[in-house]
Amino acid sequence: MAEYAMMSRIRALIFFRALFVTLLLGSAFLFRIEYFYAYPRTISLFIISLYLLTILYALLAGRVRNIRLFGYVQLVLDICAEIILVSITGGIESLFSFVLILTILSSSIVINSRAGYIIASLSSILYGVLMDLQFYRLLPQAFDPSVSEKVFLYNIFVHTLAFYVTAYLGGYLSHRLAKTELLLEEQDTQLKDLERFNIKVIESLPSGLFTTDVSGRVLIFNRAAEKITGVDRQEAIGRHISDLLPFLPVPLREGRRDEVIQVGTGGKKIIGITISVLEDVSGKDTGHIGVFQDLTHLKKLEIEIQQKEKWAAIGELSSNIAHEIRNPLASMKGSLEMLRDRKIPEKHRDRLMEIALHEMERLNNIITDFLTYSRPKPLELQRVDLHLMLDETLALLKNMGRDKGDIVITRKFDGPLYALVDAQKVRQVFWNLGMNAIEAMRTGGTLAVGTQVSPEQIAISFEDTGVGIDPADLDRIFYPFFTTKDAGTGLGLSIAYRIMEEHQGTITVSSNPGIKTIFTIILRMRHGEL
Repeated sequence: MAEYAMMSRIRALIFFRALFVTLLLGSAFLFRIEYFYAYPRTISLFIISLYLLTILYALLAGRVRNIRLFGYVQLVLDICAEIILVSITGGIESLFSFVLILTILSSSIVINSRAGYIIASLSSILYGVLMDLQFYRLLPQAFDPSVSEKVFLYNIFVHTLAFYVTAYLGGYLSHRLAKTELLLEEQDTQLKDLERFNIKVIESLPSGLFTTDVSGRVLIFNRAAEKITGVDRQEAIGRHISDLLPFLPVPLREGRRDEVIQVGTGGKKIIGITISVLEDVSGKDTGHIGVFQDLTHLKKLEIEIQQKEKWAAIGELSSNIAHEIRNPLASMKGSLEMLRDRKIPEKHRDRLMEIALHEMERLNNIITDFLTYSRPKPLELQRVDLHLMLDETLALLKNMGRDKGDIVITRKFDGPLYALVDAQKVRQVFWNLGMNAIEAMRTGGTLAVGTQVSPEQIAISFEDTGVGIDPADLDRIFYPFFTTKDAGTGLGLSIAYRIMEEHQGTITVSSNPGIKTIFTIILRMRHGEL
């Protein structure tokens, strides 16, 4: 890897050398610099030699085995050529001594910092020799007689200093470049590994996954998406997502939904799809991501389970109805049989008749409550004052509670509280919960009714200090016909819960047996409520 990088830098050096020679020497002829016209034949041979060397370097670049040595040879020959150029163009008065600095800098970048110091040393020696030869007039290039020996020495010193400073700076840059290259290689490797891992994860997902840009064009379409939709991923990528999944709105919106898609010529699948927004590091939206699953089999199982639960509930309900009806019928049958035989004293006949009538009334109540639970009437919503309805209910409960001992009813609300509800049904819920609380306080206690209002909902609580509810029964108290009382149909709480469901609300319960029980009605705010 390092040799490949060095060879790339050497090729770049060859290219820039050719470009530099063309621009520098070509511009000198263009501006008719007198140095070049003083020795036209020498300059021509010099230029031809440089181009031939450049061609030779280019031919050898892919064939040499020792790349480092190949680089050193080029740099040394460059220094020699540059010394010749400086000599031809005036020696101490030459404008081209700066090219030596460029070669020193190139050596640090192409090879390493050590090469920079070697080339700087070679440049200093050759340049010093050139200046000595010119000063002692061993070269044909003349110079101004006023230039003293000190000037020559100072010139050599300044150039030598410049060469070594360039070597130092070039070495520093080369070191930093090498570290940066290594870091980039490591990051590139990590990014490639991460990319391969991400692709592997995406392709291994059992759920279909796609991503789009902000316009809705598909960027990623994994194997599971291809299998679920029956669309080849190569055809999917680049197309608009609405072409593949027509039910998706444009622009895409976040959220989850269940949809039906057509697969092939006649098959349909139910999919559950979730759309989310993709953001970059700055928080800017860059597109959307969709994850979807084939829910066809699960929906079938769900329907089967619902059917089984439905039949199980019908069976249990039928059993409870039969049990509740059988008891009063048995009492009625026994009473009527005794009355038919006419063998009982006259004074007992009235009592038996009362029992039969009471059981008939009980049977009628059971049927009425069951019809109320099983065939609810449509809601008749109107804007009513819930606090006024609670006051009316509490007034009736006080009368009912007088026979129960010392029962205190307190209200924790004030002022009007308006809501859109079915007044008759909600009043029935208040009555059922209040009666349950009164009946739970067999030897007296306190019933506290309060309300809490928030922008989203209204909470109405019934808190009593009665016997409470066994924790094992908390999950069943809203089931039809479930009751722990000696008398009662077990439909009161079921009806209350059904009414709250119709109002898109609910009822919650918490109980600490022997201390307190709290039933809380949750009514969600509707449009038009205050």
